[in-house]
Amino acid sequence: MLAIVPGCTTVPAPTRVNDAGLPTSFEGPAPEAPEIASSLKTLFSAPELNRQIDRALRRNPDLRTAALRLEEAGFNTRRSKATLLPSLTANTSRSRSNTDFQEEVFTGTLDARWEVDLWGRLRAGVNAASLNETALSYDLRSAHQSIAAQTAQAWFNLVSETQLLRLTERSLKNFENTLRLVETRFEAGLVNLGDLDLARTDVETTRAQLAARRDERDKAARQLAALTGDYPSANLSAANFPSLAKSVRPGAPSTLLMKRPDIVAAYHRIRAADANVTVAHRDLYPSFTLTASTGQRSPTLRQLANSNFNTWSILANLSAPLLDGGSRRAELGSANSRAKQALSQYQATVLTALREVEDALGSDRYLASQEASTRLALKAARSAESRIQRNYESGLLEILSLLETQRRAFLTEEALINVRTLRFQNRVRLALASGRAL
Repeated sequence: MLAIVPGCTTVPAPTRVNDAGLPTSFEGPAPEAPEIASSLKTLFSAPELNRQIDRALRRNPDLRTAALRLEEAGFNTRRSKATLLPSLTANTSRSRSNTDFQEEVFTGTLDARWEVDLWGRLRAGVNAASLNETALSYDLRSAHQSIAAQTAQAWFNLVSETQLLRLTERSLKNFENTLRLVETRFEAGLVNLGDLDLARTDVETTRAQLAARRDERDKAARQLAALTGDYPSANLSAANFPSLAKSVRPGAPSTLLMKRPDIVAAYHRIRAADANVTVAHRDLYPSFTLTASTGQRSPTLRQLANSNFNTWSILANLSAPLLDGGSRRAELGSANSRAKQALSQYQATVLTALREVEDALGSDRYLASQEASTRLALKAARSAESRIQRNYESGLLEILSLLETQRRAFLTEEALINVRTLRFQNRVRLALASGRAL
């Protein structure tokens, strides 16, 4: 079992993370990078990216929502602590009787009430509220890391779409040059009308792709703008990838349990659920309440404060549930079920975190190999394109060979841009998965 805690109603502190049976290291090898970064903002040498991350952390509406949830939890904790203290209420009343003679009486009282926490039910409720507030504070940290990672990935997506747009523009110019070449040869009677139609087909197809690329680039810019809390405009720009010289060290799986804020939040929710079980259990016991009242009466409101007619009372009240249709027992069972759910959610969160790190580590190695092979393929495709174009101009090859080679070079360079984008986004995922996004 991966969870630190052994039960759902009694949760010890997570002092020995190795008790979870985790390996001492991740299976995936660490990324091959000469420098180790401590966080996402130091991972890439890209000042503009860091500015966008800072802007998102200040202005993203989802982060404001998470912060307000934490603020609400703080008020709930204060409200639960107030149940441990006596309450004091001031009351005034006016009464009139009409029997043999009419009498009007003004009364002012101060009522005090204090529930004695004999069984610790109120203290358990305060503990549950405090632990829930702590869990929400870690949720807020997790949200900060998630927004920083989303912003970085959106920025890399914008870089990718910009480079793909430029590639498509270059490809269109290339196909237009080929069309002019074919037109010249057609006018000279060296090729037939079919060659001319094939060249025009590639030109128009690439023009259609260019319109789609512009749309995708604008969408990527709007996504980044929305993450930073701005109007989703397409005016943002990002054209070049930074260096991949740095990476993050994932550490050991056991240290991940203490670095990932979502895991820590899930653990505190177990403890909060455990405290709520205590509240439900203690609610089966009798409650003991002390009440006191003091006041004055006067026939006129003006003389109420100076009246010599004083009243006071002190009452101790002991109440115990006898018949409630099983409501309290049902609540206790429900609280136990919620505690078990919190434990299962904690286990799922831990497994997800471990899988995310392993996935990112494995992908980094495979994507690096994929990029190296794609670079070699692009070099060969460009060489073949240059050679076949010379042969076509010399009349040694047909137009189909030239167009196919040009398309292959275009697709190979597109694949290179895509795999580089995946590498950068995977580095971001590794930083987020290892709890080092910020």
